[in-house]
Amino acid sequence: MSSFWTPDGEHTIQPEPQNDEIDPNVGEFDHLSPEDQERAEAMVKEMAAAQERIAQTPVAVVISTHLMGLYELAAIHLSQQPPNLKDASLAIDALGAVMDKLVNQLGESEETLKEALHQIRMAYVSLEQRDNMTSEPEDENSEPETN
Repeated sequence: MSSFWTPDGEHTIQPEPQNDEIDPNVGEFDHLSPEDQERAEAMVKEMAAAQERIAQTPVAVVISTHLMGLYELAAIHLSQQPPNLKDASLAIDALGAVMDKLVNQLGESEETLKEALHQIRMAYVSLEQRDNMTSEPEDENSEPETN
C-alpha cells in the first residue's frame, strides 16, 4: 500500500478495485431509495441526451456561445455600481484573446462577436475614463473651467 503526505499527516491510499473485483450484480444506484434511483437514472439519461446534442452541434457554434458568455460577464461587471473594472477587464481580455486566436474559424457569428468585443471595449474605456475623472483630486490652485 502507498501513502500520501499532507499537512494534516500521512494518509494511506487504498488501491482501486480491479474490474474482476467489482460485483456486477450491484447497481450504481442500489444504495438509494427507489424514488431517488428513478430520479438519478432520469438525470443520467438527460445528461447523456444533452451530451449527444452538444456533440451534434458545430464546435464553432458552441465556442461562440461561450464567447458571448464572456461578453455578458464583462457587461455585468461594468454595470455594477461602481463598475468592477478589474473583473470586466479580465473577461474582455479573455474574449479578445480567444477571438484573436480563432480568426476566421467562428463561422457566421464571427462578425457579431467582433462588433460585441468592440462595443464592450468602448464601454470599458468610457467607464474607466469617467472613473479616473471622478477620482482625481482637484488642484486647489486651478481655476474652474468656464465655457
